[in-house]
Amino acid sequence: MLEVIDRGAVSESHPVPLLFVHGAWHAAWCWEEHFLPFFADRGYRAAAVSLRGHGGSPTDKKLRDLSFADFVADVVAAADALPVRPVVIGHSMGGVLVQKYLEVRDAPAGVLMASMPPQGYLRSGLRWIRRHPWHFAKLTATGRSLPYVSTPELARERFFSANTPEAVVSRYAGRLQEESARAGLDGLVRLPRPARVRAPLLVLGAADDGAVMQDEVRATAHAYGTTAQFFPQMGHNMMLEAGWEDVARSIDAWLTERGL
Repeated sequence: MLEVIDRGAVSESHPVPLLFVHGAWHAAWCWEEHFLPFFADRGYRAAAVSLRGHGGSPTDKKLRDLSFADFVADVVAAADALPVRPVVIGHSMGGVLVQKYLEVRDAPAGVLMASMPPQGYLRSGLRWIRRHPWHFAKLTATGRSLPYVSTPELARERFFSANTPEAVVSRYAGRLQEESARAGLDGLVRLPRPARVRAPLLVLGAADDGAVMQDEVRATAHAYGTTAQFFPQMGHNMMLEAGWEDVARSIDAWLTERGL
């Protein structure tokens, strides 16, 4: 059974539950830190799923072989377990999974936070090669990526801004886990198809993101006929960085405008 961390309850002002989907190397814990209590306190039911092989969710395959299709099936299962179709909120790789989920399921709305764009991981991979060619070579040979994102220095480069305290970076770097090599390949070829998505989307980006560039966030927004909103002095992990409240408030305001 998938690990789902579930907080709060729907209310008259917020009758639709929220489902949060984490990105690569993370699990549901990244939403539990701040976002789940924030939204629960404001009258939402807020749930976060750990994709199979992540956090407390088991897997019947080797982690390295898990695909986007497997992970989207997990999002479907978590969403279908809720009493009504939820608003789906995805971060980074989770943003790609939310886009692909919305190709096959209707939803009241979706939120993409520092999401990989519909064009996929190619540009991100090329940046990794340029920054750390030896890391990328070893990653490709072994299928193991955790050593190259989980030191405090490398975690800051990818996930956090220069302003984030060292103790915070070290704490969260220690919680990162290995990721699926197959999912990395799927990010090059199993691309979202925006024309199939009907749900309205809120697209958010971080101004100091070391993983997803601002033009990639803008490309995501353009693909879905909207405009991206950026948060200054913020790194990739928008739910854990200082200033996360501003991100949460923006989501809350956007949902409230839509009666969600």
